[in-house]
Amino acid sequence: MEQFMVEPVLGRHLSLFGYDVSFTNSALFMVVVFVVLAVFMAGGLKRQLIPGRWQVMAENAVSFIDSMVTVNIGSGGKKFAPYIFSLFFFILFANLIGVLPLAILPGLHTFAVTSHITVTAILAFLSFAIVLVVGFAKHGFKFFSLFVPHGAPGWLMPVIIPVEFVSFMVRPFSLALRLFVAMTAGHILLEVFGSFVVQGINAGGALGPVVSVLSFIMIVGVSALELLVCAIQAYVFALLTSLYLHDAVHLH
Repeated sequence: MEQFMVEPVLGRHLSLFGYDVSFTNSALFMVVVFVVLAVFMAGGLKRQLIPGRWQVMAENAVSFIDSMVTVNIGSGGKKFAPYIFSLFFFILFANLIGVLPLAILPGLHTFAVTSHITVTAILAFLSFAIVLVVGFAKHGFKFFSLFVPHGAPGWLMPVIIPVEFVSFMVRPFSLALRLFVAMTAGHILLEVFGSFVVQGINAGGALGPVVSVLSFIMIVGVSALELLVCAIQAYVFALLTSLYLHDAVHLH
């Protein structure tokens, strides 16, 4: 399970004022994600009169996020499009890079930054902080009316308000855990079925090859499913963030 271990890239720890400031494989793969995203956008911003495939792909990506923001946030949501775009494609590229089979090269293995709760938690709490800032900046203390459902009877308020408050405060934790668990579980499944392939080969006999073949088929299926999950989790994260921003912009 070395793909989940955070370790210095150069094999040595760097300390500054008693703190470990080593450049780790987690930081390296986040830089790789940033570079890939920058190259993707740079190649799509040529603004040719007759756009090529790369430019069309980048324009469709921007249009996709713009449509998501317009539908879910509504008026005033355009200003959040750059953040939602960055959030969606950072998570998408990080997920896809995290499933690259680099381990076929000796001494290398990929690192899925979104399989670490620290990374997903930072993204989730940053999104939640933006929601709070927008909500209080736009509505002031009236933002607390978000916890009072419209049309609910007054005698139920002592129960409804605490429930609404808890459900609101749970949002960043659910965002962080959903992405973290989905990516970690997929990688662990691949590890488990991979070990079954090796054990089946080593076991020999009549049943060993059958176990290996079936496990390999499961690896192919899980790999295809994980590619789908990579896109779905990025979409869900961006979609829920835009919905939370809708609540902050448009109080009921």
